[in-house]
Amino acid sequence: MMLPAEGCLLRIFLGESDQHDGKPLYEWIVLKAREQGLAGATVLRGLMGFGAHSRLHTFKIERLSLDMPIIVELVDTQPKLEQFLALIDNEIPEGLATLEKAQIHFYRSGQVS
Repeated sequence: MMLPAEGCLLRIFLGESDQHDGKPLYEWIVLKAREQGLAGATVLRGLMGFGAHSRLHTFKIERLSLDMPIIVELVDTQPKLEQFLALIDNEIPEGLATLEKAQIHFYRSGQVS
């Protein structure tokens, strides 16, 4: 798969305990992205954060949260990411999604063709 130099980055901010049909929501999003043929996805676990409810989520022992911040980052073209976002939008009850331009410098698997 080739990606143009002008790509796009979709970031979805969730809580670690968010679920979709009994599995972690971030896992469902990544599997759905793969199923839809998107170029790539990565899940990042945050050390500290807060969202729309203003509840502080932190890994500090004195305030240990069981719902750490999760960021799902997906890279592809803007039209494909907008289509994907429309597909999953109603399945995400709370969180934040951002879409921004991204310069693609390389996208390769390391396999020789």
